[in-house]
Amino acid sequence: HVQLVESGGGLVQPGGSLRLSCATYVSIDSRSCMGWFRQAPGKEREGVAIIGGDDTTTYADSVKGRFTISRDSAKNTLYLQMNSLKPEDTAMYSCAADSRYASCGWLLDRFRDFAYRGQGTQVTVS
Repeated sequence: HVQLVESGGGLVQPGGSLRLSCATYVSIDSRSCMGWFRQAPGKEREGVAIIGGDDTTTYADSVKGRFTISRDSAKNTLYLQMNSLKPEDTAMYSCAADSRYASCGWLLDRFRDFAYRGQGTQVTVS
């Protein structure tokens, strides 16, 4: 049963931009923690960005100043705007959501702790 669906990935040149979207097909409270994660071949999955119910955001150091996480609660959609892309940003990007937690920043590297997780969309920077 598909609950989160990512889109917007693709092939882009270094320095380019992409915007990823994550459509939610479950009832996600507007106060829910939501996040983006990525996994490159042969590497561990890493957290990219988290957004909390008060729209507080947390970013991995590697993407600060280049990526922006946001959400549109009316559309039940999470976004990741990625600018100044680098080859090392190449990975499968997945979104996640959970309404159980009062705070969200600590979830940056806790993909498995999210109740809902998407299958991912591929981003290739080359």
